Amino acid sequence: MPTLGAIADDFTGATDLATMLVAGGFRTEVLVGPPEPAAGEGAGAADAVVVALKSRTAPVDRAVTESVAALAALRRAGCTRFYFKYCSTFDSTAHGNIGPVTDALLAELGQRRTVVVPSFPATGRTVYRARLFVHDDLLDESPMRHHPLTPMRDAHLGRLLAPQTGHPVRLLPHETVRQGAAAVRSALADPALGDGLIVADATTDEDLRALATATQDLPLVTGAAGLALGLSGPRAGAAEARAAAAAPYAHAKSVVLSGSASAATRAQVAHGMAHLPHRKLDLRRLREGFESATAELTDFVTRSWEQSPGLPPLLYAVGEDDEVEDASQAPAAGPPAGELIEAALARCARDLVRAGARRLLVAGGETSGAVVTALGVRTLRIGAPLGPGVSWATAETRPKTEAEPGALLDLALKSGNFGSTDLFTSAWKELS
Repeated sequence: MPTLGAIADDFTGATDLATMLVAGGFRTEVLVGPPEPAAGEGAGAADAVVVALKSRTAPVDRAVTESVAALAALRRAGCTRFYFKYCSTFDSTAHGNIGPVTDALLAELGQRRTVVVPSFPATGRTVYRARLFVHDDLLDESPMRHHPLTPMRDAHLGRLLAPQTGHPVRLLPHETVRQGAAAVRSALADPALGDGLIVADATTDEDLRALATATQDLPLVTGAAGLALGLSGPRAGAAEARAAAAAPYAHAKSVVLSGSASAATRAQVAHGMAHLPHRKLDLRRLREGFESATAELTDFVTRSWEQSPGLPPLLYAVGEDDEVEDASQAPAAGPPAGELIEAALARCARDLVRAGARRLLVAGGETSGAVVTALGVRTLRIGAPLGPGVSWATAETRPKTEAEPGALLDLALKSGNFGSTDLFTSAWKELS
């Protein structure tokens, strides 16, 4: 029976966290989408269960409702400690969803305080003096300032979080954190921190271990996947905790679906274009005739499988030198670019799986959510790691009809900002 339950606000974040938990000795299962209201959500031999939601950019009310439902399902499954996972770049707006969801989870658990720890040094995210850095840049000076859905224009987490929550926002300085778990535990025992969202400085993995150890008695912690670095599961190690690394395919048809516009993904697209068959999504064509445009994309992939059997074709939305259309603004006719890209790549994924694709690498949190939902995937078992925050997972699609059986798939769901430049070409080696 699992004891640790986590709620992730997007699908790549869920696999990111699950990868960290597996490495820490937790046999981990990822449940996809909001749980059914009456479901008990048992997780068999799992030590930890992560519920993957698509709530990061959802309306606040929906994000809160789905997160509270996920918490209830995890409690029914036997979980007693909880982890709200959001992005290490604190993707949010002036109104949420990090603050409102945290407030709602605290209320459901009868608690008044928790920690806020978005640091993930392995991916270049650190917090110092409550300011979030992306590598050497403050958050508001990083490419995140141009994010089409959640542009981040302030690096100070206290100022970002205060308008989102009904609790006081308090700070835990690095001078305390670097003294270790005992000092952090003593600081958190201060009655002044008894009510509040406590933003913790952390610049190293050792800081994260100290924070994880010091907060092990808190019913709820919040943060990026980095905080899991300090959690220790009941298994002897990652090898024992890891599920099957890959589905049983010797020469599976593969494809890369990239919907992210992040700088890291653009570099991965550029590298992929130099080595893989590739086709860019044409937003104008998609708006003029969605069905025919997506059919052209899937036809391109199936032809590429025949012409270059050993290479995964790449379908991408944004290249290295492209301007990013503002996804928050709908054009005169048709949906915003972000919604159109998600819908197109989700349709391609569904049609390509029907055509025999069994290995899919998907780039972008929103895109991953759309693809996994379109495929009807309900659970993911974490497999081979591909780097900090990225791993393969095995999944079984849910059949649409009795005549259409489910398919066993290898999926890699990659946050836009994560992964090595050669990921689109190197990831497949872990499945051979």
